[in-house]
Amino acid sequence: MVLGDVMIDSYLKGKVERISPEAPVPVLDVKSSEKRLGGAGNVALNIQALGAKVRLCSLIGDDQDGDEFLSLMDQARLDSSLIYRESSRKTSIKHRLIAGTQQLLRVDEEDRSPIKAASSDALLEMLSKLLSSEKLDALIIQDYNKGLLSENLIKEVISLCNEKGIHLSVDPKKDNFLNFENCDLFKPNLKELKEGLNLKLDAVNQKELDDAIVQLKQSMPCKELMITLSEKGIYGNSGKSSFILPAKIRDISDVSGAGDTVISVASLCLVSGCDLKMASRLANLAGGLVCEMLGVVPIDKELLLQEAIISIK
Repeated sequence: MVLGDVMIDSYLKGKVERISPEAPVPVLDVKSSEKRLGGAGNVALNIQALGAKVRLCSLIGDDQDGDEFLSLMDQARLDSSLIYRESSRKTSIKHRLIAGTQQLLRVDEEDRSPIKAASSDALLEMLSKLLSSEKLDALIIQDYNKGLLSENLIKEVISLCNEKGIHLSVDPKKDNFLNFENCDLFKPNLKELKEGLNLKLDAVNQKELDDAIVQLKQSMPCKELMITLSEKGIYGNSGKSSFILPAKIRDISDVSGAGDTVISVASLCLVSGCDLKMASRLANLAGGLVCEMLGVVPIDKELLLQEAIISIK
């Protein structure tokens, strides 16, 4: 199960061959356009691409973009029965203008205010019913600070997961950073860790990260942690030991969506019996692979397998 903020990733692709006479800005001559599932929707696509069954629970607006989102789910063969529609809310959409392989501009249309209490209650009721009728191996909470996740909803979902023995992974953002007590895997990036704990970490240093995790666990107990360090790789802490895995040098095209891939791969690995270090190694590879692709795309399972065979021996 994936619970979190969803959005549409929209792409306008073309060429720039002139500057506008109206203002000193490039004119994009659009050759193609595309819309994809984004946010927690991309996490669901990653889980599906890796061969697991997945359900997506989220909220969209009762608008034309919401219709488009459901259509994209249908095209991807994802079940939409746990998508709640809130009247008068804008469905989030990110428009990216791309010339060749260069992103020129991103335009966001969204409502980041908290969802209505009735909507939150409806989502919790849907989740409770599902968890009572179906066996779930893992639940991923994917927070994008778009208003879906309230402190109460988070608390209730964690309680349900702990009660039913469901592995809970969390990809947090700053606003709810310390609200995920007793999760199984907590996976912020370095920027989110620094902002969430109000820390100043000048460089990637294992000792400093170890100390930061001690501080984090004093405020928010959790079992295992994975911190993505961008081009520096991944830091992992199992509670018994810690490590830093360097990133493989790659031709980076676009880093968007890499965090979605990392949490997806790591969560599947952990519930499949891998330890944190192996899960981190595979997630590190997968995150790097999607950065070589333009735009937000799910991981290619066969490509990951080929790279894993070469890299993990």
